[in-house]
Amino acid sequence: MSAPARGPGRSGRAGRGPSRPGVLAAARTALHQWLERPLTSLHLVLAVFGLLTALGLVMVLSASAVSAYAAGGSSYGVFLRQAAFALIGLALFWLGLRVPPRRLRAASPWLLAGCLVLLVLVLVPGLGAVVNGSRSWFRVAGLSLQPSELTKIALALWGAHVLVRHRPHPKTWRAALMPLLPVSLGVLGLVLAQPDLGTTVSLMIIVFALLWFACAPLGLMAFIVSSGVVASVVLGVVATYRQSRITAFLNPEAADPLGPAYQARQALYSLADGGLFGAGLGQGRAKWDYLPNADNDFIFAIIGEELGFVGAAAVIALFATLAYVGLRIAVRSVDPWIRVVASTLTVWLVAQACINIGYVVGLLPVTGIPLPLVSSGGTSLALALLSGGLLANFARHEPEAARVLRAHGQGRLARTLRLPEPEVASRPASRGGGR
Repeated sequence: MSAPARGPGRSGRAGRGPSRPGVLAAARTALHQWLERPLTSLHLVLAVFGLLTALGLVMVLSASAVSAYAAGGSSYGVFLRQAAFALIGLALFWLGLRVPPRRLRAASPWLLAGCLVLLVLVLVPGLGAVVNGSRSWFRVAGLSLQPSELTKIALALWGAHVLVRHRPHPKTWRAALMPLLPVSLGVLGLVLAQPDLGTTVSLMIIVFALLWFACAPLGLMAFIVSSGVVASVVLGVVATYRQSRITAFLNPEAADPLGPAYQARQALYSLADGGLFGAGLGQGRAKWDYLPNADNDFIFAIIGEELGFVGAAAVIALFATLAYVGLRIAVRSVDPWIRVVASTLTVWLVAQACINIGYVVGLLPVTGIPLPLVSSGGTSLALALLSGGLLANFARHEPEAARVLRAHGQGRLARTLRLPEPEVASRPASRGGGR
């Protein structure tokens, strides 16, 4: 009696190789092993900031070519200025990557004091330049510099220093808040005097993140959040143009399509025209004077139009990766100051991106907050790259990463950039700011 023949199904599966669940399990294992490597955080920071900066330069060139040619006879005017600030930003990235964290912390009070002086000087007629109705710029050699952007980083560094110093002692929160809240309110007042509501919102996010990651009491957090909401509503109502934007957002059907609702509606048209894969790089129509500020506040609409849903989703994925790696650096660090600063900078950048994308797709009222690293704006780009350098610096100071770099060397690129060896930190024994 002959043995029964084997069914074709089993032998066919064996011939085709491993099953799909096996491949997925192997991929998950490989991803987990890669994420557990000591230098993964550093590599992710470099990749995310590099890709977003490169994409931003390409999209600024595409979105601004028409308006730049109409204004100055050259399609590369805005792009070349953005590229110049990108080079400045790379220098700042290197500086943020190179300075030891303990020196950054020691210099944070002086950095914030300098920013406060600049915020006062920019309000002086003749010193500060008015752009789009806001006196928040210095004009230097044809370049515009916005001191409030540097103030965001300075406030994060100094605020973390003050809060971490009192963190182990809940009864001393009043001592920590006495310098932080008055200084923060002073900064907000100076920025509102320009007036610049978008930067004010970003600074409020930074203050909230500082208190949250420093483990402030929940009652205090609830009071600050409610106060921030009330202040935002008041600021949105007192100015006529802000009130019209909010009204157009709440009731878009009744809003004037050529008035306050014009930009938001044109942005949705651009996103709809992009479809799944987009019209092609440089082939968008909205930048032909149909969408104001196409290279700045509404550049995400140009991305959706020219690169489609796939390109827009890739941008969102990059910011999601930034959120992951920033919080990963904070969790894996042992220095409380690094934890608070890394978390705060991450929340600031990602929240600003969420607000920008939110009002482009119609989920939020238009606020004029740019898309970090992507929108046209030299000071914003340069200082966002400085934040990336700080995150990369903190990634090098993760305990395992620091041990590997000190034991096996930093590599040719690190030696070329003259990066010092990271300090191996231990958990602080007593006070939050010590080692």
